Amino acid sequence: MLTESNLRELLEFSAPVSVLSVYLNTEPTEGNADVYKLRLRNMLKNVNLSLDTTAVERYFDHGYVRTGRGVAVFSCAPQDFFRAYSLAVPVNSAVFVSSRPAVKPLADVLDAYGGYGVVLIDKQGARLFFFHLGELQEQEGVMGETVKHTKRGGASTFPGRRGGVAGVTDYEDEVIDRNMKESVDFAIHFFEENHVRRVLIGGTDENVALFRSQLPKAWQSLVVGSFPMSMTASHAEVMARAMQIGREVEQARESRLINSVITMSAKAGSGVTGLNATLDAVHHGRVQTLLVSEDFHQPGYRCQSCGALTSLTNQACVLCGGAYEAIPDVVELAVQEVMKHGGTVEVIHSLPALVEAGKIGAVLRY
Repeated sequence: MLTESNLRELLEFSAPVSVLSVYLNTEPTEGNADVYKLRLRNMLKNVNLSLDTTAVERYFDHGYVRTGRGVAVFSCAPQDFFRAYSLAVPVNSAVFVSSRPAVKPLADVLDAYGGYGVVLIDKQGARLFFFHLGELQEQEGVMGETVKHTKRGGASTFPGRRGGVAGVTDYEDEVIDRNMKESVDFAIHFFEENHVRRVLIGGTDENVALFRSQLPKAWQSLVVGSFPMSMTASHAEVMARAMQIGREVEQARESRLINSVITMSAKAGSGVTGLNATLDAVHHGRVQTLLVSEDFHQPGYRCQSCGALTSLTNQACVLCGGAYEAIPDVVELAVQEVMKHGGTVEVIHSLPALVEAGKIGAVLRY
């Protein structure tokens, strides 16, 4: 399982020699072990790093336990660096050679499958789930006081009583309020511990609305969707439904975000589009959210003095006058820089608006 500390290690690692990064799709529908090992050999045959290719092939021959649907491997033999991560979600098979581990495919996986908190809520308690990279990592629950239904002749039809449902007493309202508050407090603690970035809420429309109304505004802004679900649902049912809703909501959110960035860029606001304008914002630490097309790669240059990135063939850095060095992919380095400095990366699939805007853009901090 890939953790935040694993990702941080990959982002911080660099070497004076080449690093080999390998992503391999191992979904059962793609074939058996012999099929994906043949695919791996074909991917590595043009890589001129014999120690690293040997290390990778040895891992798949002897160390890899095929339990997931994808795998990411990073090797730099001269630096005694080798890391391998099995993933419960599929990845596009690819090989990268650079001075740093290639993390853009991981950013894509994290964007699509990372950091989901899910709440199943009713009037008595909540079940809490954390889904990360296609796996259920945590599950906890909280149970409050039983809501006893004691009718009192329609008293709750008076103005001010929640919901206006005849037969619900003040006592029941108080119990439901206490249980909801306890569930909200417990959920916030759970989400903070697990660094949740997106929240989905399952339950009846009434219970979802009650729970959401008691969340602080900061957490309300992270709620991306809701769905009907019984408190007794199985883990598999919750996961399947949550991921379906999450993907649908995420696609709609990304479309709105791209349109917003394009508009802000046109008005010289807090958005920018196009490769070199975005690279300049990355260098100056202005990027809050980087948007990049899935298939976008571009060779370019990095200043050896200040680290500025560009795709232009200037003889000297326009910012400090330092000498440029050629690099195979400035987009990959931009992704790494944003993630290292706490920004988010949205890897976009099949949205023409971003392609027309140059395949890359950003929401700016200032």
